[in-house]
Amino acid sequence: MPTQYRRFRARPRSKFLPAPPRLSKQSSRTPACGKERREDTGTSGENIRVRTRLAIRLHDILERHFPERRVFLRSESETRFVRLRPATQLIAAAGAAAIVGWAIIATSVLVMDSIGAGNFREQARRDMQTYEARLNALAEERDKRAVEAIAAQERFASALAQISLMQSELLRSETRRRELETGIEVIQATLRRTMGEREAAAREAARLAATLENGAALPEAGGNGAGDATVDFLTAALADAARERDQTLADTRDALRQAEDLAYELRLVNERNAEIFSQLEDALTISVEPLERMFRNAGLDPDRLINTVRRGYSGIGGPLGPVTVSTRGAAPAPEAERASRILERLDELNLYRLAAEKVPLALPVRGAFRYTSGFGSRWGRLHAGTDFAGAHGTPIHATADGVVRHAGWLAGYGQLVKIEHAFGIETRYAHLSRIRVRPGQRVSRGERIGDMGNTGRSTGTHLHYEVRVDGRPINPMTYIKAARDVF
Repeated sequence: MPTQYRRFRARPRSKFLPAPPRLSKQSSRTPACGKERREDTGTSGENIRVRTRLAIRLHDILERHFPERRVFLRSESETRFVRLRPATQLIAAAGAAAIVGWAIIATSVLVMDSIGAGNFREQARRDMQTYEARLNALAEERDKRAVEAIAAQERFASALAQISLMQSELLRSETRRRELETGIEVIQATLRRTMGEREAAAREAARLAATLENGAALPEAGGNGAGDATVDFLTAALADAARERDQTLADTRDALRQAEDLAYELRLVNERNAEIFSQLEDALTISVEPLERMFRNAGLDPDRLINTVRRGYSGIGGPLGPVTVSTRGAAPAPEAERASRILERLDELNLYRLAAEKVPLALPVRGAFRYTSGFGSRWGRLHAGTDFAGAHGTPIHATADGVVRHAGWLAGYGQLVKIEHAFGIETRYAHLSRIRVRPGQRVSRGERIGDMGNTGRSTGTHLHYEVRVDGRPINPMTYIKAARDVF
């Protein structure tokens, strides 16, 4: 018999070891079951032996690491003991290890949460500083754009003055050119007349010389003295005619040279005017097209805005008159038409500027703030504006020119300011802590109208800002984003 079986029999039976198979008397005594029953019995016996070996090995491993222990409990009258088998010790050790592992993991999670919370607060603080720096940079960029706009207007004014000077110089050049053309025509007529007289005098002199050579008497002559006098007169006349001819030719050459110089100067003036016109047209295109795009992005019709502003400013801000040049009934010069178009575009730019001041395109808060709620559905209802959270008392500014229609308490709005603007637009500034305007007061864009607060139905200090067109609420960010790339 193998050694492991002898050892197993020598030890007390463990509860983990399966009992040896027992054959019934019938099975041992009845060999008539056939060959198949004997084969099944042999296979099951082999499986039992394999399981027995595995159980023995497992028991040996447990015995080496967790030997059986007994805990004695002694009293005055009796002694008891508790047997700790290897399997019990293994379960107890696994439970203790699980508790210790859970404690380590829980402690690590708490430590990581604490570190993460600190990092999150630090990140939030850095994000706030970055956001404030970005706001400051945007404010500086806005101021820079305003300075550039003022400089552009000054350049426009200077260009207009230069255009006026160039137009005056052009008129003077045109007048001088016409005078020179008239003088050249007079000189040419005089030259032709002088040449005709000279040819007539030459023919007459030739006729008289032929008469003298033939010995005939001169007509209307009283003798040789009269003939000599006639010849001398004709000779002097021919000499004067030759001098006048030479002088006329010289004057003609000078006049032609002056005409060429004037034509060259006129060409330079036209080229300089064309360059100025091109620069003005490019500057106007760069200035007007962003304004048109801004109003279209805000959902406004630029043509209707321009017509409305033109009607409102027909007395002092209407269109500039086109440049006209006297052409004696001829069609206007191309330069005059081009200058007239530039002046019309300048007037259009001015009208866009006036319209931009009447449309709420600016931010109502210029200090540090953050967006806490946008336009749209909130808690199952329409949130008809945008919320800007900031410090208590942060200045609130009007976003466009208009007239104050309400300044006081209004239900859930708390302290509220309503401003009526042009084109049927109204803005509302709610939850203010202090109101600095009164009803009927006219305000300008950027003027301070109140301070941020927490009045009315509010969960914290913030500004509720609304834009309404003909009484219908519109997302305020539509106007603010439309003007972001322009102002």
